[in-house]
Amino acid sequence: MRRALAPLLVDPAATAIVSDFDGTLSPIVDRPDDARPLDGTAELLVALSRRFKTVAVVSGRPVSFLVEHLTERASVPDPGEASPLFVGLYGLEVATADGRIVPDPEAEGWRPVIDEVAGRLRSGAPAGTLVESKGLAVTVHWRTAPAAESWASAAVAAESERTGLEPHPGRCSLELRPPLAIDKGSVTERLLEDCSAACYLGDDLGDLPAFAALAHAATVGRTATVAVAVADDESAPAVLEASDLVLHGPVEAFAALNWLAGEAGG
Repeated sequence: MRRALAPLLVDPAATAIVSDFDGTLSPIVDRPDDARPLDGTAELLVALSRRFKTVAVVSGRPVSFLVEHLTERASVPDPGEASPLFVGLYGLEVATADGRIVPDPEAEGWRPVIDEVAGRLRSGAPAGTLVESKGLAVTVHWRTAPAAESWASAAVAAESERTGLEPHPGRCSLELRPPLAIDKGSVTERLLEDCSAACYLGDDLGDLPAFAALAHAATVGRTATVAVAVADDESAPAVLEASDLVLHGPVEAFAALNWLAGEAGG
């Protein structure tokens, strides 16, 4: 693990450390609202921010959720202090340094459509199925109701055809998002600007565009990159195949980030 990540330490001041949230910084849980990062993650992100040029969490979560659960509460932040960036809904919204949530202007126009879709999906959802409205996206989860997968696939496909929203698969879930050229790949590409090294940690199909952005940067920009798959028994083979390094679950991901931050010694 250390050997694979070593290129990121050549010039930390020109290195980007980017991570997903669910399944990477937080264990997978049955209900999205129950997800929490491993203890010490907020402090670790700040420690990484002090050492590296860019540290960011890019997630399918609303950015307000990331700010709430990944921001240190023990002290009032110094405006001049290095801090991580938070990007939510695959890039459809970001949190500014002063705590404001800024949605993508094009995506914002889809909010009424998404609200309507969420309502229709909830009205027909089988027992145990969760319809999660995120404001600029809506996700159908069937982790606690496996038999509902066929209903979810059909319902999401029908709503996509009706509205133009695009379906995206995830872990025991399908999400509908505005048809915009925004994903974890486009976000990662921006975060890598002026960087000579970068890594991305992710666990799901939605992280593949970020892995592709790293591969492109390595080929075109001669950036030293490490695509890190944070794996478990559910991991899609495509995620493992696209990675340079495989870690087993959030605990190993935390250990790797902790080593990068210099807290592990050695």
